[in-house]
This record gives sequence, C-alpha cells and structure tokens, in this order.
Amino acid sequence: MGKIYTALGLMSGTSMDGVDASIIESNGTNEYSIKLDQYFEYGDKTRKKLINIRDKIYSANDLKVYSKGVRALEREITLFHANVVNEIISKSKERIDLLGFHGQTIFHDPNKKISKQLGDGNLLSKLTKKQVVYNFRQKDLENGGQGAPLAPIYHKLIAKNLKKNIKLPIIILNIGGIANITLINKNYKIMSMDIGPGNCLIDKWIRNNSEKNFDKNGDIAKSGKIDKFILDQTIDNFYYNESNQNKSLDINDFDIFFAKGLSLEDGAATITELTANILSKKLLDKDIYICGGGRKNKFLIDSIQKKIKKKIFLIDSVGIDGSFIESQAFGYLAIRSYLGLPISFPETTGCNKPCNGGVIIKNF
Repeated sequence: MGKIYTALGLMSGTSMDGVDASIIESNGTNEYSIKLDQYFEYGDKTRKKLINIRDKIYSANDLKVYSKGVRALEREITLFHANVVNEIISKSKERIDLLGFHGQTIFHDPNKKISKQLGDGNLLSKLTKKQVVYNFRQKDLENGGQGAPLAPIYHKLIAKNLKKNIKLPIIILNIGGIANITLINKNYKIMSMDIGPGNCLIDKWIRNNSEKNFDKNGDIAKSGKIDKFILDQTIDNFYYNESNQNKSLDINDFDIFFAKGLSLEDGAATITELTANILSKKLLDKDIYICGGGRKNKFLIDSIQKKIKKKIFLIDSVGIDGSFIESQAFGYLAIRSYLGLPISFPETTGCNKPCNGGVIIKNF
C-alpha cells in the first residue's frame, strides 16, 4: 500500500479568477481520498493585473521586457496563496505534509522550453512553514515534452477508483482556458493532448465587449445569432494551420480578431460555435466525462453534444466535483514528485521517457 501522504494542491487556471485548493491523501500510486475542496477568489484588482500582464507577453523576450512587473505580481500572487494555505491549515484538522503549488501561468512556449507560472516556491515555503513542490513543467520540457497536460496520471487514478460506475474506454475532457483530453482504454493505458480553445476565446470576447468576465451558462451566446460566413472562414483557417500545433497549447495561440464588428451576442454565439466545432473534431467515439469550468457553459456543451455520437456526461454525475480536479491533481503530483515517481509520459506530453517533475523546496 505504501505510506499515505497529505498534500494541499493549489491551482489557478487561465480564467485568472482565483485559486482552487484541495487536500488529498494518497500513497502516490493507487489510493487516494479527498478531504477538502475550496475556492478562493482573487479581487478584481489582482485579476485585472494578471490579465493585463498576460496580454502583454507573447514571447520569451517579453518576459524580460516586463520582468519588473512580473516579479512584483509574482510576489503578490505568492502572498495570496500563502494566505490561502494558512487559512486552510488554521481551520483544518488535517496535517499537511506537502503543498502542490502550480502557480499562475502567464506564458507557455514548449518549442522554447519555457513555461512561466507566477509563484515563488521559496517564499511560499517560508510563509507557510511547509515543504513546497512547484515548477512542475520544466523537467518535462527539458526532456522533450510539451510541459502539458499534467493531470492525466490523476485522471487514470480517478478512472480506476470509478470502475464500478463507468465503462471503459472513456475520454475525460477538461475545459479550462484551453481544452485537453485524456483517453483511458480498457487496460487503463492513457493518452492525452490539448485539443483547442476551451473558455479562452469566449471569455476574452465577453471581457472586451461587456462588463462581465464570462458568459454564464452560455446565455449571451444563446441569445445571439451565429455568423455562418465568418464561422466557416475561421474554421477553414484553423484547420489549415492545425498541422503546426503541438500537444500543448497556450491561449496566445488563438485570437478573436475574426469576430470584430459583430454584436456582443452574435460574437459570443459565433465564437462558442467555433470552439464547439474545434473540440468535437477531436472527440473519439467514446463516452465523455467533462470537468473544468467550461462544463458550466450549457450552450457550449449542448453545441458539442450535437456534433458527436457518444453521450457527454458531467464528471459530477459519478460523484466527483468537476471544479476541483486540477487542484486535486497537483496535490497528487506533489506526492508523486516527493516520492520520485513520474508525472508525465511519452503518451501524455510527448517527453522522451517517463519523467518526474516538481522542484521540492523546504525554506523554514
């Protein structure tokens, strides 16, 4: 069975709205249990700073150009995470062994072997008096991988523990800012990749054209009319360029310029339909379980469902909260990193061989 460790996983996704925190107990291999899931929202000021800095960084050189602002914001984000950790520790009865600190991604370019997450592991360890595992993606990048997706090994663990409730093979579709899939076959072998934009284009359109941050339930898109000419033209362009795509994607790989001139509603409808079209093309003939914030966009999910044969299920339908799978995953990955076990594989990120990851810091 192996010793059971308790890790607090911390994840802030591309929506940049806050931090998901999960306490997970696991031996790092075949056993796990979830003790806590909790969400901590960034204030509007912090969220706007994050979006602003991310929107300025399109290259590795931009990281240098804006280094002063990046360092200041990294400290701010780390302090926010420290407050989250200390609040949880003060209220929880669990004894935390490790913190799995993903940080806030602002730039991802696997071809340059760079994936920048805001988050100072040394400072977080000092402020919380806990061992911190962070910088999960770099070893994979250095070993020929794309640095993402990293959650598939946790998806496999979930599937094994759900064997009475699901029938393999399945696809777990995570719709965050970017959408990725994990295919789990009957022998629990996994394969994964990013497959296109998730929420990122829809969210950007809504932010740029309204006072809202996202399209709740897809209601704005539902009230609009799809511009068929723009949609078809954009789909053609996307698939023309698709051969250049990697197994991992960054939100800067996509833009909303094609919808310029459309109304809020029609733009949302067209962009949502584009997103559904792109994702549906990559969904194989397997039952699909959806997690991530995008699963709450009913209009998007309905649009995907109309384009594929197999049934889409929310992962919540089998007793798992789909909002916290990634924070749970980084708690699990922290434990695996601590034990020296691989967290990425040739079938998941394209790395040369199974690769451990995560820098372990004790600074107290």
